[in-house]
Amino acid sequence: MTTPLVTILDDEPEIRQMLTEVLEDAGFRTQSFSRAREFEAALKHVTPDVCLVDLSLPDSDGLALVHRLALEQGAIVIIISGRAQVQDRVTGLELGADDYITKPFDPAEVVARIRARLRSTRSAPQAGNTAQFNGWVAHFDRYMLEDMSGVETPFSHAESEVLRLFLDRPKRLISRAQMQESLGGAAGESFDRAMDVRISRLRTKLREDPKNPRLIKTIYGAGYIFLGDVVWS
Repeated sequence: MTTPLVTILDDEPEIRQMLTEVLEDAGFRTQSFSRAREFEAALKHVTPDVCLVDLSLPDSDGLALVHRLALEQGAIVIIISGRAQVQDRVTGLELGADDYITKPFDPAEVVARIRARLRSTRSAPQAGNTAQFNGWVAHFDRYMLEDMSGVETPFSHAESEVLRLFLDRPKRLISRAQMQESLGGAAGESFDRAMDVRISRLRTKLREDPKNPRLIKTIYGAGYIFLGDVVWS
């Protein structure tokens, strides 16, 4: 198995050095960058498994970069930022980030969260790369939803984890605890908010009525049920 590659984008040299040392001690390969343009140029030649991205970059809007990464790369995207406001966290998750860690942080926590995300990706049931359900086709190999007329809508890596969890377990109750166990991440308000954001975005992309969704039903106090008929290929 190839050693996972973690890219670090942060304009603070102390942060880059500290993360590089901690992650390499933990067995990861790393590449670090101080500018978004250097980072994006490198992506033409390497495919990272995890991208750590600071939001306060001197040459780019960090949130816009996170959004592009989530849609265009198959990497796990984790924001590391000094912005601790709830709205920043919500916006980052809405744009497709898999996780959000605020500065200052414990380096061991970063390692733990990366490992949890990688475990959830590798342990997810791999029935196939394409699933058909209720007039939709989900292409997990290229992160794309296709409707009956052939119109395609991209989804992020973070959204793909949740969608695949539903499609692997149709018509079965999935509790918040089961979601946390399957997808990784620390249980609590932050995880619950992340799931709410991703499910809301999936409902929008599936053109669900937010007041009466047909496919992803909320069972208040219990969890969620996906009511579609799923065929994998």
